[in-house]
Formats: sequence, structure tokens, C-alpha cells
Amino acid sequence: MAEQRDEREHDGRDGRDRRDGRGEGRRGHDTAALARELRAAVRGDVAFDAAARALMTMDASNYRRVPLGVVAPRDTADVAAALAVCRAHGVPVVPRGGGTSIAGQATGTGVVLDFTRHMRAITDLDPETRTVVVQPGVVLDDLRAAAGTYGLTFGPDPSTHSRCTLGGMIGNNSCGSHSVAWGTTADNLYDLSVVTYGGDELRLAEGWQGAPEGLRALVNGNLALLRTGFPELPRRISGYALDALLPENGVNLARAFCGSEGTLGVVSEATVRLVEAPGARALAVLGYAGESAAAEAAPALLPYGPLTVEGMAEDLVPENERRLLPRGSAWLFVEMGGDSPAEALSRAERLVKAAQALDGTVVTDPAGQRALWRVREDASGTATRMPDGSEAWPGWEDCAVPPARLGAYLRDFRSLLAEHGLRGTPYGHFGDGCIHVRIDFDLLSETGVRRFRAFSEDQAELVVAHGGSLSGEHGDGQARAELLPKMYGNELVALFGRFKDVWDPAGGMNPGVLARPARLDENLRFAVLPREHVDVAFAYPHDGGDFPAAVRRCVGVAKCRTESAAGAGVMCPSFRVTGDEQHSTRGRARLLHEMLAGEVVTDGWRSREVRDALDLCLSCKGCRSDCPVGVDMATYKAEFLHHHYKGRLRPAAHYAMGRLPVWLRAAAPFAGVLGAASRVRPLAALVKRLGGIAPERDLPTLAPSTLRSWWRRRNRAGRGRERSGAPGATTVVLWPDTFTNHLTPDVGRAAVRALEAAGLRVVMPPRQLCCGLTYVSTGQLDRARAVMRRTLDGMERAAGLPVVVLEPSCAATLKADLPELLPDDPRAAALASSVRTFAQTLEEYAPHWQPPRIDRPAAGQTHCHQHAVLGDAAEQRLRERAGLTGALSGGCCGLAGNFGFERGHYDVSVACAEEQLLPSVRDAARERSSWRTASPAARNWSN
Repeated sequence: MAEQRDEREHDGRDGRDRRDGRGEGRRGHDTAALARELRAAVRGDVAFDAAARALMTMDASNYRRVPLGVVAPRDTADVAAALAVCRAHGVPVVPRGGGTSIAGQATGTGVVLDFTRHMRAITDLDPETRTVVVQPGVVLDDLRAAAGTYGLTFGPDPSTHSRCTLGGMIGNNSCGSHSVAWGTTADNLYDLSVVTYGGDELRLAEGWQGAPEGLRALVNGNLALLRTGFPELPRRISGYALDALLPENGVNLARAFCGSEGTLGVVSEATVRLVEAPGARALAVLGYAGESAAAEAAPALLPYGPLTVEGMAEDLVPENERRLLPRGSAWLFVEMGGDSPAEALSRAERLVKAAQALDGTVVTDPAGQRALWRVREDASGTATRMPDGSEAWPGWEDCAVPPARLGAYLRDFRSLLAEHGLRGTPYGHFGDGCIHVRIDFDLLSETGVRRFRAFSEDQAELVVAHGGSLSGEHGDGQARAELLPKMYGNELVALFGRFKDVWDPAGGMNPGVLARPARLDENLRFAVLPREHVDVAFAYPHDGGDFPAAVRRCVGVAKCRTESAAGAGVMCPSFRVTGDEQHSTRGRARLLHEMLAGEVVTDGWRSREVRDALDLCLSCKGCRSDCPVGVDMATYKAEFLHHHYKGRLRPAAHYAMGRLPVWLRAAAPFAGVLGAASRVRPLAALVKRLGGIAPERDLPTLAPSTLRSWWRRRNRAGRGRERSGAPGATTVVLWPDTFTNHLTPDVGRAAVRALEAAGLRVVMPPRQLCCGLTYVSTGQLDRARAVMRRTLDGMERAAGLPVVVLEPSCAATLKADLPELLPDDPRAAALASSVRTFAQTLEEYAPHWQPPRIDRPAAGQTHCHQHAVLGDAAEQRLRERAGLTGALSGGCCGLAGNFGFERGHYDVSVACAEEQLLPSVRDAARERSSWRTASPAARNWSN
């Protein structure tokens, strides 16, 4: 592997043993014996297969290292046993939480300990002492929910709070937006239980008890250096926190261990402090002329006692969300707390008056606050693309300077970017002087990597010149540890190495990170990707037609790993059900990355690992809208299936449901006979078996008459002309999609009546056409393109007319897949631009029409494809005008076209639906009796 070649070259250059921290353990591991002994020693999961290794090659950084295997321990005994086996084999160990580290410290070439599977217990929550005991795999939001029942919370809250773990937060000394009020993770630790690589189980708290042998002597012998070597600032995360062991600082071993990035030992349990959550919060959003003005204003707000002082500029705010913000080009998000809503509002209003901003607003509505915070939190993903669509990367993601120097630092930082010909948009924790930024480094070419190194060296000097820390939140990892001598000097950095050796004399804990680090331009994850063009079917217009660039979109921030759908969110239903990384959008992207690299996943498009991970992808396209960087795994899945099965026999479901339009057209004349046959259980079971359909599903019933048949009869009778609208009425084309036409023609008939009642003239295509959806979803892309070309031919007479598509999946296919599969046919883009949903059509072409009032609660869910591609704002407004009440469920229905009907998917499908939709439907059933009292007019319209 490339990593092994690099390490051999490295060993030859400096003559060091690979176990000293620069290398990665002995050569020639007996991997089979290692795996066998781990399986015998631990009760948790042990995986050494290609898929498990591929999923752990990267975190959210620029770096990639391939592990030997992955262990998910169940308890402390498992941790100790795994370490003992690895120690016997001379194999390094990397503790890993949510894998959202941005500096590369959650990657490694030994054995990864994955704490997200089992070690997730929250115990001994004591509201009196405001402490709680947690295992390292506890997700922050789960801890906050448990503490919230007592009016408490855990103060540090990174933007990845829905998926980051407490173990990872301790490893990096994470902070988050509320650190101006509640400090860093180290500020909120009481004690830690730690297992060292050597097998010692230690309890770390205040005082020297539990310290490894030699640590106290090391500190006492270097008191002068420790007292003068550390800058004073609120966000100093770089290096080891050795100054926490000074007598005047209270000798706090837990605090000194925090932020050690997995290089000293493994946290098996932690007691953390909780803080009282304010009874109410108000969010003040302040607008400024630019980012430097916002930065210079931030320190003056600190005396008002804010919970947050966050800053960002307009480049990171999507156009459709700027309406949420006050006037300005940069903004501060300042959260104020209070015992009551009135007190929080009063404090926020007082701050706005004193802030001397261009404009300001106060938001007290929780939904409005969540919408604004989502803009800020998604910046970690949206910042990965520059305004022109070019890629931007971490590496200098979280420098921190004294808050009073932030404005001057930002101006110098901008000048340094310009000097190196680079671009980036800063944002972050302005109240703490901590800045996040993604920069458009070219990390694909040798010249670009050299520029990355040159800029990094100059940037480190700039931060130090302003009295800052190379890391203010995410740790040093591989990204910055090499440059620590610029911040601390060689003598103190040498002491860091001795500090690690006291804890880890064998060098087995996360080598190459923090102490004796790898170079910042080693192990870059882009180096293994193919440089030649990869032949693909889709156009990937947002990635320049480059499939590897599309896969690179996933930067690993892992919003897809959240375990509950946020609001109306969709992504990623199969992960929420399974909890397995390979069934997250990030996991699938990682496997595709390794497929392209060809080192771990070696079969290319024939890869079983990628196929199996994509098997539970519902193709819901939720990631296209919910992922901060717009990963579109449904498209990647269709692309993969296209190549994977090229020239090979496909699964039965691809022939049955993938070619459903063909079978339904053939079956339409025999609808009655086939309907009766489908009720004969043995016959239905045989059909399902042959068609790859889940035996638990009922076969859909064909309508006795199709929508198109009804349309022809209606037109022959002249009723269509009678209701064709007033002279000059707008003509719209109703798209008779396969599902509406053959299975639910009553929906189409109702749509025609409603459109005509609104004064529109309705027409249909002269013959049955198909959007190609079922072919796309099963990866039959050659067939899909042929079908789409026939559709374009059949729609030429309707060019320029609005096309009303009732089935959201078909609308999304025409809107997105059609132009991306036929990019060279201008008719494809024209048809895509003509597509409207039913509600969009009424709103745009019959704005004055008033629907009949239904005035009743209605359970429902926005279709995933509509959510991702089309949006549902018009549908929401139409519901309001019709008097339909009740929120739409978020999450997933579990069907996702053919997915829920395919054999082997039933359990996952139902579990997806049980998350939100089915409970809301059951709740609605209890209200059904009230419908009997609805007005006759409403009942007639619904019929």
C-alpha cells in the first residue's frame, strides 16, 4: 500500500524504529492471527474485512490511513483485552468516536476501537451534584436529552452535537458555540477512567493519584518551562495541556489528559459536570458591514453575559436563507439566557441596542431559532464549496487568537490568503477568537500540495504573531502537529514527546499524531484517487463531470449519522434503523472512495462491499438536500448498479420492478383477471418469489380502467371541452405517470377536476410516456436513456407548456435525472424546467383560485424526492388554504419506490416507517370519527 511505501521511505530516511511514534508498528503483521486472537479475547465486534477497514480509513479531515481491523468493545474489560492482544502483536491502536475529527487524529493503520456501537451507557446522573457518568460512545445529544429532564445540560456543544461522542470530545477537548459561557470539555470534566496501551487501568482526577510512573518527576523537573511556555487565551487546544499539572493550577490529571487525541490511553468512562440550562433563550442576530467589523464588535458583547457569540459572513449563507437575517454582510449570533422568556428577551434587546450594529433582530420562537442555528451549523459543510463551486478543504479549520485581536488577525489572514493565491471564508466562535475556515487548496497536484505546505508554515507564524493557538477546537492531529515548534518552541515540544513516552512507552497509542507527528502533507486522502477520467453515465454537472470529485463531496462531517430525523429531515433512514456506518451516506461515500482507490476495495465496479452497502440505500435523495455538501447517494447508487451489472444477470427485482412500466402496460387489458389471481395466495407467493418481491408485501391491484382510458372516454363525450377554462386560459400538461395511470387513476381524475375548476385548460401527452424512474433506481441507465429520448420525442408538441406531475418521484426524475443523463440534448433541460407539482401549478398559474375548505386534521408526509428536489412550500401553503391542519411527518415512509417491496428489505422498510409516519397515521385514526361531522361539500370534494 502507499502508506507502507511511505513508511519504509521514512524509516530509511531517519533510521528510527517504526514503533517510536513516527512509524505504525512492526512490519509483517500476522493479521489473521491478530484477528483470531481478538475474536477470542473480546465479546464485542471484531471486523477485519475490506468493508470494515474501508469505512475507517478517513475522518472529516484531509487525511487517510488504512487500519488493519476494527474492534467495537462492549465494556472496559473488552478495551483492556483488545489492548493486550494488540500489544502482544506490536500493533498500534486508535480510539475513535463519531469520526468527525477535522485534523486526522481519528485515522490510523493499526486497530481502530469504535466506541459508537456498544459503549454508550449514561449512568449515575445526579442532579444534586450536577454530575453524570458516561461511556466514551455516548452521543452528545443523548447526554443533553438525559440531562435536560432535570433542567441541566452539558456545556460544550460542537456543531456535530447530533453525532459526536463524549470520548471524541475528550480526545480533542472540544468546545462549541457555548464556550464563552461554559468553557471547553476540559473545563467540564470531573474524572476519567483510562486504560493505557501497557495495560494499566487508571483513574484520573485532581491530584497525582493515578499518574503513571515518572510523570510527577517529569513535571517537577520542568516547572520553569511549563510556567512560561503556554499562551493565555480561552481557546488554546494545541499540544498537551501540561500546564494543568502545575501546582498553582491544581494538578489536574484529567484536564491534562483531555485533548491528547488518543495518544496517551483509552478513555473507558468519564464523570462530567453538568450546568444549569437557562429557562428561556433569545437569539439576537446582529448585522455588520463585514467580517472584521463583526469580529471587532464581539469582545464588547462579552460583559453582557452571552451564551454564544458566533460569527459568519454572507458567502456561507444560502441565497434562500438570507431572508432570515438582518441587513448586513456579516452577522453575529448572540444567544442570551434568562429564567423566563421575558427576561431572555429583555437581555437580548438590551444587547442589540448596545451593539452598534448595522441592523439587528431578536428571535424568541424556538422554530425560528433552530432555523437560524441550522444556517450556522451547516457552515462546516457548505464551506467545502466556494461560491463558484470549486472545492475547499480543512487544514486551518480552527485557529484561535485573543478575542481582542481577532479583527486584526482576520485582515492579516485575508492578506496571507491573497499572497498565496488562495480563497476561504472564515466563520466561527468570534467571542472566543476561534475561526473556522475551509480553503481552496489544490490537494490533487504536487504543485498544489507544495502550496498547501508553504501556506501552512506561513499561517502558523501568523497565528503565533497574534498570540494565538494553531488549534482552537479540533486538535492538531496530522494537520498541525508538525508545526507545534513554531508555537511552543523546540524545548517544550521535546517535553511533549517525553510526556507521551511516560504514558505510552511502547508508542502504541495513535502514533504519528501530536507527539513525533507525521508530516502535514503525508497521508493525504486524495493521493490514491485516479487521475484519469472515470467513464460514467451521469453528467455530474456540479462536479465538472468528474465522478471522483462527486465522491470527494463527502468531507465526513457525518450529519447523515444522526439517529433521529430532525424536523422534516429525511437523511439517512437506513442508518437510523441499523446504526451501522456502512448504511450512512458517509459510509457509502467512503466505500466508493476506496473502490476508486483500489487498495482496500479491489474489485472496482464489481465490488461486493459497495454493492452490499448500497443495498439498503433507499435512493430517497434525502442527502441531496439534507447533506451540507449535497452528496447525492441515490445518483451514485444508480451509477454503481449500472456498471456493477453491466453484461451480467441482475437481481429478479430489477426485471420485475425495474421494468414495471412495461409489465403494467401489458397487464392493463387483463386487470380484472389479474386482480382476482393476485388474491390466490399460492399464485401470489409464486409471483412474488419470481419477481424478487418481499413475501410480506401484498401485490398492488391494477385499476379496472387506466387514467388515460378515462381521459379518452371523457374527451370523446365532449366533457373535456366543456370544462377547458375561459378563453385564453393557461394550458397545462398533466403527466400520466405509470403509477397514477395504472394503480391510482382516481388521483389523476381528481387532479383534472381541480385544475379545471381553477380555470386551467388540461391536456395530456398524445401517447403513454415514461420518465424512466424505475430504470434509474435499478441502475438500468442505458434503458433509462432510451426511454427518456422517446419521452422527449413525444413531448415536443407540448414544448414550453407547464407539465404537472402528480407523482413526486417521477417529477424528481424529470427535474434532475433527465438532464443529468441526457446533458447534450437541450430538450431535456427544457422539459426539466417545465415540471411543476400540483400545488406549484395552482399557485403559479391560478393564484387567485380558492380551494374548498376541508377544515380537518390530516396526517401526511412530504415525499422524500419532493423534499430533496422539488421542495414542498407550495404544498404547505395549499394545505393551509384548504384548512388542512396538522404537521407533516419527517423521516421516511420506508417504501422508497421498489426498495420496500424488494425481498430482504421488509424489516428495514417497516422500521423506517415506524420512526414517524406510522405513529402519526395511528394517531390520526383516533381522530377519524370527527371526519364524519365534516361538511358535505368537503366530503364530496374528497371523493
